[in-house]
Amino acid sequence: MKLAVMVNEGPYQHQSADSALQFVRAALSKGHEIFRVFFYHDGVNNSTRFPVPPQDDRNIVESWSKLAAEHNVDLVVCIAAAQRRGILDADEAKRQGKDGDNIAPGFRISGLGQLIEAGIQADRLVVFGD
Repeated sequence: MKLAVMVNEGPYQHQSADSALQFVRAALSKGHEIFRVFFYHDGVNNSTRFPVPPQDDRNIVESWSKLAAEHNVDLVVCIAAAQRRGILDADEAKRQGKDGDNIAPGFRISGLGQLIEAGIQADRLVVFGD
């Protein structure tokens, strides 16, 4: 089965990001395809490369990056939601006149069209968070 996932909550404010990550891992382990994971609303906070959780805590951002690298999962961050929360890739930082980017490895910024495409291409779109 081809699945798309939407994450609407940040990595440490709500259980949704953890649940989505575990769902994607489980689906991949069962042989399902993950077409795309789309981060929207506060879910875009899963893509910033600057969180420094305590050593005995989980690093959700790093876990998403590793998942993308190991399984070639497309992690897409909504550009409008990202800009509102100060999350920029190098191109967007330059375009906005900012002096640096903060997007984590494995993530890319794009528009809502990527969510629409995921919903069309996938057999199911699974949403985590409000």
